[in-house]
Amino acid sequence: MTAPLSLWAGGGLLLLLILATLAGPMMLPDPEAMDLAVRLGSPSTDHLLGTDELGRDIAARLVQGGQVSLVVAALTATLAALFGTVIGLLSGYYGGPLDSALMRLTDGVMALPLLPLLIILAAADPAQLGMPPDIATSEPVAVARLAVIIACVSWTGVARLVRGSTLSTRARDHVRAAEALGAGPVRVMVRHILPDVASPVVVAATLSVGHVILIESALSFLGLGLRPPLASWGNMLTGAMDVVWTAPAMAIWPGAAIFATVLAFNLLGEGLQQRLSPDLCRR
Repeated sequence: MTAPLSLWAGGGLLLLLILATLAGPMMLPDPEAMDLAVRLGSPSTDHLLGTDELGRDIAARLVQGGQVSLVVAALTATLAALFGTVIGLLSGYYGGPLDSALMRLTDGVMALPLLPLLIILAAADPAQLGMPPDIATSEPVAVARLAVIIACVSWTGVARLVRGSTLSTRARDHVRAAEALGAGPVRVMVRHILPDVASPVVVAATLSVGHVILIESALSFLGLGLRPPLASWGNMLTGAMDVVWTAPAMAIWPGAAIFATVLAFNLLGEGLQQRLSPDLCRR
């Protein structure tokens, strides 16, 4: 079976983005180095995409923002997929009151208004919760905190998908045979049901990455995500608001990077869906 065109296109575009974020720091200036003498500068040999309002290299900050956005997106999608898979497996396998409780929890999270909820969660300061200020403001903690916040509201789709797949898989002969031979619930779920539901989980996680990048950019744009001097595409757009008419490149390049990354993951997810779940695509 040949790979779909969307899989090649999405994978190729994503590979280019990853290579750019990995190779960029070796060829570009320090993204936090400021030079007010060249603020809002035009593209040149020293600054390929020009400079921002503080004289920092736009290309270097774009690459740094790409690293941050990809790490946040990958970590968030992984956490959401793991949590949603556990909820879906337990709900679909045990059924009854546990199924009802977990699905009502899922419906409740899905019914909450997304952006106001994320704003409330992002506004919580770890330093006020007892974490030492120097650790609370460190870059790894900031990235992990943002990933956990977004993952808290991103697991519902995976949970419902895994529950439906678990309900159908549990009725198959090999699962019933394992239960008849005395296999415990954990072994049955991990060894006999999880492999059958893994493909739709991978597809759902891949498709969710683009959505996560948009959420991260929106929170950073509102000043509730990653804060300067750490660059992200969202806070780069925030910095471009006051100079968008005099220096449009400051808004164009981060916006184009967000568009390209979301497009890459959506194409990749669509291709994986056609490859791993062809029956689902024909419905």
